[in-house]
Amino acid sequence: MRFIETLKLAVAAIWAHKLRSALTLLGMIIGVAAVVVVVSLIQGFNAYIDEKIANIGAKSYTVGRFSMEDFKDTDAVAAAQRRNKELTLEDYEFLKSRLTLTDKFAAGARPQRAQIKRGTELLEEVAVDGKEPLLADIEKLDIADGRFFTEVENNEASRVAFIGSDVAEKLFPAGDAVGGEIHINGLSYRVVGVRTAKGTVFGMPQDTFVTLPLLTYRRNFGALRNWRSLYFQGTARDDKQFENAVDETRQWMRIRRGLEKGEKDNFGIFTPDSITGLRDRLFGTIFIVAIAVPAIALVVGGIVVMNIMLVSVTERTKEIGIRKALGARRADILKQFLVEAVTLSAIGGSVGVMIAWGLGRLVSAMLIPTYLSLTAVAVAVTVSGAIGVAAGIFPAWKAARLDPIEALRAD
Repeated sequence: MRFIETLKLAVAAIWAHKLRSALTLLGMIIGVAAVVVVVSLIQGFNAYIDEKIANIGAKSYTVGRFSMEDFKDTDAVAAAQRRNKELTLEDYEFLKSRLTLTDKFAAGARPQRAQIKRGTELLEEVAVDGKEPLLADIEKLDIADGRFFTEVENNEASRVAFIGSDVAEKLFPAGDAVGGEIHINGLSYRVVGVRTAKGTVFGMPQDTFVTLPLLTYRRNFGALRNWRSLYFQGTARDDKQFENAVDETRQWMRIRRGLEKGEKDNFGIFTPDSITGLRDRLFGTIFIVAIAVPAIALVVGGIVVMNIMLVSVTERTKEIGIRKALGARRADILKQFLVEAVTLSAIGGSVGVMIAWGLGRLVSAMLIPTYLSLTAVAVAVTVSGAIGVAAGIFPAWKAARLDPIEALRAD
């Protein structure tokens, strides 16, 4: 018996009991849709972290006062605050003059909240930070209008500012922010550039900020410590040497701090891998549970398919007897019911994927981007088909072993 004929029989049997088939498919549809939605959410979340937070692709590292391990609990935080000293511009000059595997190296300072004003327009609690000009290249800054500040402007502590798109829109509603003046805590600054809009990260706006040259920031806001603490950022001369560049920076910092062998670092170095590693440690178990729970619905769907196929075998006992009497082999009967179970499950899997795609688009529009890969779709449909095989094998085997004489006597 050709496969195409078996498939036609399977589709005809499913179509003959439309309501029953639809109810049978419901469990499979819900299971597949739930699993695919969760997978697309996880993939989207990971991509979101990589792009927005870890800055994957930039291949830069950051030296700061604290490390990831310093935040594992309250005791660790308290110990790190006692142990780790603030970074200084002297530390920066020490490293900058000695690093050989680092290409670009620059300093920045954490933001402080301030009031920004232009005319009658007023913005409260805007993040104002300081950066060296080279950080624009290290961070691969996207500039929508104007430019970033220069080394001369930084060295002279010029009152110039680079602003976020939200600040530009609110303070300069008519446009042409570049060249305009804003006031920060009573001092005037000339806007030299506007960054391309970045949107939000977990609902937090990324475009409400003002960046000043680092030395301007220090002169007008005070010493670079506590909330205005320094950090250093660098890139390797070669991506293949990235880990070596990070290790070199760590060793020079240990020498600068006078740390003995075996003594714990009293500073931190952040890399994209360390951030994604933290993400995996924090959310790895959650992700596994998040996939496992909806997967239970797939198992339930498979049980429902098996149950319906057993009912179908009982209902069609006489049909099986007639087919065997006309020469159908056990393999033909087995194949017929197995293909019917797989077809039923595959239809449920396909519908579940389409529903998951629609839900993913909705979540992307309202919350965070989701990512539905072709691999996830293929795996979902394959798994649903495999569950169909597992659910259909026993009913098909039972149908194939029916005695044709006994089957023909069935009512």
